[in-house]
Amino acid sequence: MITTRSFRIYQWFVLVNVFLVIIAGSVVRTTQSGMGCPDWPTCFGKAIPPTAFEEVLFKPNHAYKKGQFIIYNDSLKYAQEKFISGSTFNPTNWKQYEKHNYAVFNVLNTWIEYLNRLLGALLGIFIVIQFIWSLRYWHQQKRIALFSFALLVLTGFQAWLGKTVVDSNLAALKISLHLFGALAMVFLCLYIMFLVKGKRLVFTSQKTVNLNVVLLLLVFAQIVLGTNVRTQIDSIAEHLNYLNRSGWVDQLNLYFYIHRSFSLVIVALAIYAYLQSRLVFKTAVRFKNTIGVILLEIVVGIVLVYVNFPAAAQPAHLLVSSILVAVVFNNFLQLRVK
Repeated sequence: MITTRSFRIYQWFVLVNVFLVIIAGSVVRTTQSGMGCPDWPTCFGKAIPPTAFEEVLFKPNHAYKKGQFIIYNDSLKYAQEKFISGSTFNPTNWKQYEKHNYAVFNVLNTWIEYLNRLLGALLGIFIVIQFIWSLRYWHQQKRIALFSFALLVLTGFQAWLGKTVVDSNLAALKISLHLFGALAMVFLCLYIMFLVKGKRLVFTSQKTVNLNVVLLLLVFAQIVLGTNVRTQIDSIAEHLNYLNRSGWVDQLNLYFYIHRSFSLVIVALAIYAYLQSRLVFKTAVRFKNTIGVILLEIVVGIVLVYVNFPAAAQPAHLLVSSILVAVVFNNFLQLRVK
């Protein structure tokens, strides 16, 4: 067990920030802000994004920096070198951005995406600090440093994957992979916390342990189904110009109905696991908490479907599902057979 209380608290701080980044990513997707910054890691070629449409239009007699972006003739162009523009647009000073053809500026979308990236960058700094700090305990518990390094590498991979998401103009598969990468970060954070606390175990029956493993697999499968449904919603919403929300559900295919019904299977299994574990108080409490999170997730899902997909409910749905998989995974780490 790592006895430094401040280090243990810091692990919670990092985990909370991972969840904040997950929420921010969901807000970006819900508000269609993923292409608010069409390039990466800068935003329209700037460290601080533009605040008005005029800033991304061509200006005569204006000093441009290398790499700065403008929207010209409905296309995205960037300055090849630092220069001062003349009275008219000179195409030799500019190069067409070829990674995608998205050339739209919306100040709200731009700043939502920028704040999402900022949270991601801060999380990266926090994880670097965690890794450096973990080296202090190398002789005491090597795995803490090793898994902190793995978390650092995964964070770098997530940053690269975020770049490919933008370059691909929000390819659905890459967005889903980005989410799974974030969940993997949650898993690593929980395992590091498990090591830091000294592997505090809760002993129960083999059947209860097995039920929790099955529950973990089913929850993960439910998240996979949910990403498929979310991809459909994005497509339907775009087709309807994000209007007529009451008609979105009617256009969903079989995956939605499987996803909806599967939640009942999961809550039934959690209740059964709770009933099986009542003889061990700590184990029963853990499944009781799991049931509470599942029911909350179902309530948020009902709000989404029957209140016409309110924007605020979509990030809440993802957050609760992420917390659910974290709770079940944490049980997986600590439950052991007597």
